[in-house]
Amino acid sequence: MSIGARQTSVALMLLLAASTTSAQATNTSYRQKPGTVNEQVVDFAQERMGKKVGRGECWDLAAEALNNAGATWDGSYGWGVVLDPGKDSILPGDIIQFKDVELEWEEGNSRNRMTMPHHTAVVMEVKAPGVFIIAHQNFGPIGRKVGTTELVMAHVKKGRATFYRPQG
Repeated sequence: MSIGARQTSVALMLLLAASTTSAQATNTSYRQKPGTVNEQVVDFAQERMGKKVGRGECWDLAAEALNNAGATWDGSYGWGVVLDPGKDSILPGDIIQFKDVELEWEEGNSRNRMTMPHHTAVVMEVKAPGVFIIAHQNFGPIGRKVGTTELVMAHVKKGRATFYRPQG
């Protein structure tokens, strides 16, 4: 394993280890009303932490959460209404579709890099504008089980992260 790959693996493990496995929306300004599709998506993901959903593919978590909530979506990668993070509030329960995303950041003396060529995740918590706790599977050391990671949008250097609001 090269030094760069080792740094990425270590950084990813640290990110995953540092993230919470009991992610809940704690900032009340971002909470949804009880029973909304978004809240049902968060509850579905939360109840499955550490477990495999469907075949364990990243998209299975979002697909089954939306189906469980009775959401309407296209059955492919159209998870709902496309959001503009510069104008729209991102809420827990929104879905993120990553395409050719590269993240880079520094921690101490270490420069870290992570890639998401094609990946799907659920927003579990909005910590601050552009800073989220996301739930996903088929990613990193947790493998095909649901886990959480902190996502800092300022670390995205390349690619596209599209946010969707599920519809009921």
